[in-house]
Amino acid sequence: MFGNQNMQDMMAKLQEMQGAVEDSKKRLENIYVKGDAFDGKLRFIMDGNRQLKEFHLDEDVLKKSSVDEFKQEIIEAFNKAIKDADHVNENEMKSTAFNIIPGMGNK
Repeated sequence: MFGNQNMQDMMAKLQEMQGAVEDSKKRLENIYVKGDAFDGKLRFIMDGNRQLKEFHLDEDVLKKSSVDEFKQEIIEAFNKAIKDADHVNENEMKSTAFNIIPGMGNK
């Protein structure tokens, strides 16, 4: 009957896609990006899934900067880490989509 085989094929494809996305997320756990300031004395390390993995702060930064400067540098460093993690994540997911459905990862 119409649809039965199509439904099975679609379900198999969805399971394949779900597995591929999970594999991509695992790969992204091992890709690290950083955002830093004050010549690396303030540093955020994130994985490709946008999870903060490490935060480093050299206490000298606190002594040598104003509160406003410190706040601004934290914001900029964190935003850089997020932006880079987003970029890595997006590229990984596009690659996954392209491998499952040719042409989907292209724009």
